Amino acid sequence: MRYGSSPGRAGSEGAGRRRRGVLAALALAGCGALLAAGCSPEGAPGAGPDGPAQGKASAGAGSPGPSGRPSASPEATGPPAKGAVTVTGEVAKGLESPWGVAPLPGGDLLVASRDKGTISRVAAGSGVVTPIGEVPGVAPGGEGGLMGLALSPTFASDRLVYVYFTTESDNRIARLRYDEQRPAGQQLGAPDTVFRGIPKGLIHNGGRIAFGPDKMLYAGTGETGDTGLAQDKKSLGGKILRMTPDGDPVHGNPEADSVVYSYGHRNVQGLAWDKDKRLWAAEFGQNTWDELNLIEPGANYGWPEAEGKAGKPGLRDPVAVWKTDEASPSGIAWAEGSIWMAGLKGKRLWRIPLAGTEQAAEPEAFLEGRYGRLRTVVPLGGDRMLLVTSETDGRGSPEAGDDRILTLTVR
Repeated sequence: MRYGSSPGRAGSEGAGRRRRGVLAALALAGCGALLAAGCSPEGAPGAGPDGPAQGKASAGAGSPGPSGRPSASPEATGPPAKGAVTVTGEVAKGLESPWGVAPLPGGDLLVASRDKGTISRVAAGSGVVTPIGEVPGVAPGGEGGLMGLALSPTFASDRLVYVYFTTESDNRIARLRYDEQRPAGQQLGAPDTVFRGIPKGLIHNGGRIAFGPDKMLYAGTGETGDTGLAQDKKSLGGKILRMTPDGDPVHGNPEADSVVYSYGHRNVQGLAWDKDKRLWAAEFGQNTWDELNLIEPGANYGWPEAEGKAGKPGLRDPVAVWKTDEASPSGIAWAEGSIWMAGLKGKRLWRIPLAGTEQAAEPEAFLEGRYGRLRTVVPLGGDRMLLVTSETDGRGSPEAGDDRILTLTVR
């Protein structure tokens, strides 16, 4: 296991190393049965979202505090104050810069490699990794590359895979047809770009995409280090975007001719919906606070005018905050009444129990330092989730077998 955290978001692991016995005890075959049973469709100015910062991450929950939001219903009840996480298996290992993950019908996974620009299929049960193709036009660099991955809501019939990636000129979203009848490594069709023109930079490229309960496509973007973009409603940087599967603005968006759904974000890396179909998003702060936000259409989440809970008129405060060395949040998922949030520099999995639109209890940290940097969380239904590590992205300290996809049960 890895213990503790690095002195900076790009720092080394130090002397604390992973105990090999934990991973040796993981049951790979049991993981395959789990998947088959129920898969459903970061620091200082100029630094990246998990770039340099100071201090060692503590085991505490930072200073989340009450949200002060009045919209939770009086009768709302949340999950227990204390939860639990059990690592039940290892789906795959030896992955290079894994970022987006999408479960396929039947239990296998598609996994995007940020730096290689490729998509691979991971077989449930055996953990065999087979490349299915490369996404043309990907230009990896800094925090850019092939990132978000999502299956079409009608994947069973159209076989379309959506990707968010960085090119030489911008960030864009494209879809590719997945044809399993073609030879391995050549199973992706030509990319059909559905949306382009999202600002790119060496840092803060956003990258998470997901289809919501409304079957519309949502994307989290970053402000590329140009803080003014976040407050500029005409810019696509520092936003959450909502569009049709064809990349068009959706009826009911805040502005009829715009895909901008919310603004004032620094670098959105996590998107998830709860059982009441509310959208939650995680984003990196700069020097002080990382955030979990409840997203409402047209709302301004404050960056760069505010970081954390500022209480400023016209700006939406986050529901929960963390010191930047305790989180550097990336992917999130909703399960068992809580948001589960992966931490890069924090090297831990956070549980944020919810009651309505507020915290039901203080956030809890799990797996602290055990598997290094954590990138993506994928819900599998009920109390089951996938957790993706991120030690091979140039900012970790990879060990033999990194990177990995683990299965979890949570409560």
